[in-house]
Amino acid sequence: MEHLKLQRHILCIDLKSFYASVECSLLGLDPFETPLVVADPTRGGGSVVLAVTPYLKKLGVPSRCRVKDLPTHLNIQIMRPRMKTYMRFAKDIIAIYLRYVSDEDMHVYSIDEVFLDVTNYLSLYQKTPEAIAKQILTDVLKETKVTATCGIGRNMLMAKLALDIEAKHHPDYIASWDYQNIPKKLWTLPHLSDMWGIGPRMEKNLLRLGIKNIYDLAHSKPSLLKHHFGIIGEEMYYHAHGIDMSLIQSKSSLFSRQKSFGQSQVLFKDYDGHNISIILRETVDEVARRLRLAHMTAQTIALGIGFSKDVGGGFGKQYTLEHPTMHADVIFEVCNMLFDSAYDDEPIRRIHVSVSNLKKVSYTQLSLFENQASRDQKLKLEHTMDAIKMEFGKNSINRALSELESSTIKARNHMVGGHHE
Repeated sequence: MEHLKLQRHILCIDLKSFYASVECSLLGLDPFETPLVVADPTRGGGSVVLAVTPYLKKLGVPSRCRVKDLPTHLNIQIMRPRMKTYMRFAKDIIAIYLRYVSDEDMHVYSIDEVFLDVTNYLSLYQKTPEAIAKQILTDVLKETKVTATCGIGRNMLMAKLALDIEAKHHPDYIASWDYQNIPKKLWTLPHLSDMWGIGPRMEKNLLRLGIKNIYDLAHSKPSLLKHHFGIIGEEMYYHAHGIDMSLIQSKSSLFSRQKSFGQSQVLFKDYDGHNISIILRETVDEVARRLRLAHMTAQTIALGIGFSKDVGGGFGKQYTLEHPTMHADVIFEVCNMLFDSAYDDEPIRRIHVSVSNLKKVSYTQLSLFENQASRDQKLKLEHTMDAIKMEFGKNSINRALSELESSTIKARNHMVGGHHE
């Protein structure tokens, strides 16, 4: 078969309970014996737990519960998130990976997960893929006190499946799959969503077609799946057979370009139609700044508003401009229009602004009613502010409204990923 020509030896490495493990490392504790979680209790009982130690996972504590739902009898230690610290650990661990493979043979999938193609290094090190994986995991544990797990497969998908389904349950945290393992280890899973890439919504869609498990999916007609789900359906069929044509070396084209820019904020108190405008302005400014730095314009603007838990619900609306823009004022004007069209005095606790339908900046088409000089002047000012922030920090220059009590921009500029550094 054609896909066999692309058989390689891929490692998929995951850092076990990464944030919680980093905290244990810094405290000199064993994450397999310590009841510790990473969360910000100052945000209230509804704050999301970002990570729990393997010790707590073994006791049945989920990794994404709320602080108020944590069991009280386990004397759990709560550590506030320190995103810069986790990023520093991740950087150090990536440096360990790069001792074994070159940059072109590595794809960083997330802060705690990476793919390594070791195909061309087996003869160099005179080691099997399993031996290389074991040495890498040993180095990571020795140097950072963070435990890693590894799935090994003939392609990226198979390595990921080996990691998620089997490696995390092995004593040495390493599992290796080949094509002959697929019938016994993949097709026997009870639920469609047990396979990476199939979420709850897709599972429901497949169930409607009478496809109840991965065995059924693997033995379905590709034409049927393609008819209902397009190219994704065809891809699911091949994935159910462990077939994946992706190459790490093609990551620049394989992993899609940025399709949208967005900014969300969960608010610490209830806002209303009067003071939410400040938060909306600051959120739009950040989205527009990211557009400018990427030299992109956007044609579709979306606004999402979530109400307080006492009310529940919210709304989401979007609007597509006639001509794409990178101007904060234009995006803000559209968001105000969307907000006014749907808001009815409910208490607000969450706001989200995103822009999509992106295009590289080439030229700007103006309507007959726009003032070219005024527009150029505003854009020049925004670029100048971007440069100042890049040089001296995000809080080096802000709008005057950042001094108002309702503003959150100064506090958020001291955070990484919405959490304290």
